[in-house]
Amino acid sequence: LRVVKFRRTGESSRSEEDAISGEHEVQIEGVRTELEAVELEDGAAVPKEFANPTDDTFMVEDAVEAIGFGKFQWKLSVITGLAWASNYAMEMMILSILAPQLHCEWRLPSWQVALLTSVVFVGMMSSSTLWGNISDQYGRKTGLKISVLWTLYYGILSGFAPVYSWILVLRGLVGFGIGGVPQSVTLYAEFLPMKARAKCILLIEVFWALGTVFEVLLAVLVMPTLGWRWLLILSALPLLLFAVLCFWLPESARYDVLSGNQEKAIATLKRIATENGAPMPLGKLIISRQEDRGKMRDLFTPHFRWTTLLLWFIWFSNAFSYYGLVLLTTEFFQAGDVCSISSKRKAVKAKCSLTCEYLTEEDYTDLLWTTLSEFPGVLVTLWIIDRIGRKKTMALSFLVFSFCSLLLFLCVGRNVLTVLLFIARAFISGGFQAAYVYTPEVYPTATRALGLGSCSGMARVGALITPFIAQVMLESSVYLTLAVYSGCCLLAALASCFLPIETKGRGLQESSHKEWGQEMVGRGSQSPGVARSDSGSQE
Repeated sequence: LRVVKFRRTGESSRSEEDAISGEHEVQIEGVRTELEAVELEDGAAVPKEFANPTDDTFMVEDAVEAIGFGKFQWKLSVITGLAWASNYAMEMMILSILAPQLHCEWRLPSWQVALLTSVVFVGMMSSSTLWGNISDQYGRKTGLKISVLWTLYYGILSGFAPVYSWILVLRGLVGFGIGGVPQSVTLYAEFLPMKARAKCILLIEVFWALGTVFEVLLAVLVMPTLGWRWLLILSALPLLLFAVLCFWLPESARYDVLSGNQEKAIATLKRIATENGAPMPLGKLIISRQEDRGKMRDLFTPHFRWTTLLLWFIWFSNAFSYYGLVLLTTEFFQAGDVCSISSKRKAVKAKCSLTCEYLTEEDYTDLLWTTLSEFPGVLVTLWIIDRIGRKKTMALSFLVFSFCSLLLFLCVGRNVLTVLLFIARAFISGGFQAAYVYTPEVYPTATRALGLGSCSGMARVGALITPFIAQVMLESSVYLTLAVYSGCCLLAALASCFLPIETKGRGLQESSHKEWGQEMVGRGSQSPGVARSDSGSQE
């Protein structure tokens, strides 16, 4: 552990004794400061002179809060949203359009069509933790840039796939790159002040919707004339724009602090202050350096063990239920109502597995409406997440989804069926976004990217399993299928309530070292009882 203290000094010149000792000066907004470093072994207690800092002491969290939300964060929101729309939403939406097209054009059996979707999720599942580790070890910006360029390269190559085996491998590699997209949320969250964090991360869902809408409109224009190859190539091009804009992105100041690049962290904070037209905090900046970052074992320390396990199940349940509902919606709409779905599917099974139908204009319209149904969920989540907290928001979302699933046991008509499916879709998508808010907030900077990446990987496991429930089990029993989804979400609601840490109103943690966290409790807190520490707010 390396603790660096920036101490305000007078305007007098340095003495010869200072020069001999090797101390040097760093200028922060016109105030001369003297850099004083103390080397400590990992886990050693912080010296007393650091344990009782004065009111002028500040950390990166304090600087971000003092500078506030402004022009810099607006630019960052657009760039993060572009990553979410182009690298995530569009590439995922292609799966709904590409599968039926290749089913017809290459005369693929149903299992090969399903494999085209599954291989993307396999790629995402296998890479999510890796991208998180890279982002914790080498920087958020580095991990994000590599993942975007990877997705761009293999996305364009997919358009030139000559045979089925080639496109299967290439789409799997695209999925491997998409697994790094959640790190854009890590970088984004670390630049946001506490009051704006939840709202801004939730509004990223708007870019998801815009990306899917753009992809559907692009398919309407491109598919009838140029075909699916050009759709894949053109869909990857927005990633090139994001790759160029990445040069504007700064590295996270929190990451720089933890990796010991204090001068770079100060430069980044000064840049944000300048763009926002806000004053830079003055005084003593305390920096905690931690060399051991991005280690999986840190997610299972006594303090985070239960949080990690519960979050893994919550993320699994979110993806399992969300993608399951997407598949069930198509099945229910084709059948007309829940009660007649079994007989309809038996009739379909009698048909040749190679029978195919190209997507029609009506199909594209349904895809658009399905996407737009998520907006109410975002608005509801946006309204309640800072009122009742992150844990209760996730629990409520799971409970509403479970309740709607149980109501589908009734033989409701098409209109009521549509309302129930849309309510369930709205709340499960809102719950997914609430998990994206909570996860970066609960983990410290040293493991934040890895924590989010591992949770994202567990979500892909849920996405992989759900077709076997929503399609295979559905053939045997509609009610058993609905009971599985309802039961899973009930358990996820309980898991949300049992999370040991509530992050509402809490700043992002800088370090996972317990000793450092305990010392920071003694800092000049903004309000009594608020511990700006590793332990956070426990319930």
